Amino acid sequence: MSVKPMLALWLLGAMATAWLSPAAADHRHDDDEWEEEFRDGPCRVKREFDDGDYKEEIKCPHGRGAHWPRGEWKDEYRERGCRVKIEAKYDEFKKEVKCDDDD
Repeated sequence: MSVKPMLALWLLGAMATAWLSPAAADHRHDDDEWEEEFRDGPCRVKREFDDGDYKEEIKCPHGRGAHWPRGEWKDEYRERGCRVKIEAKYDEFKKEVKCDDDD
């Protein structure tokens, strides 16, 4: 195969890849809020930040790819003036951070 057809096929493949790939995961709304969704291996990750509050949710089908300790557990604590709440199951992990505006 000559160089021109190979170059055309490569360019067409690159354009198709760019067109078929999902839009940027980061969806910004204001300076004070944003959200992003992406995949980490078989898991789907969703992160949101809204006016000092942060939420992260990770869902792994059938627990595959989960990197937190197995079993169901909950934890609640304070860290740097923020309240942190964690809820974990074998296939789902949720972390919520709420910060006071009185810093």
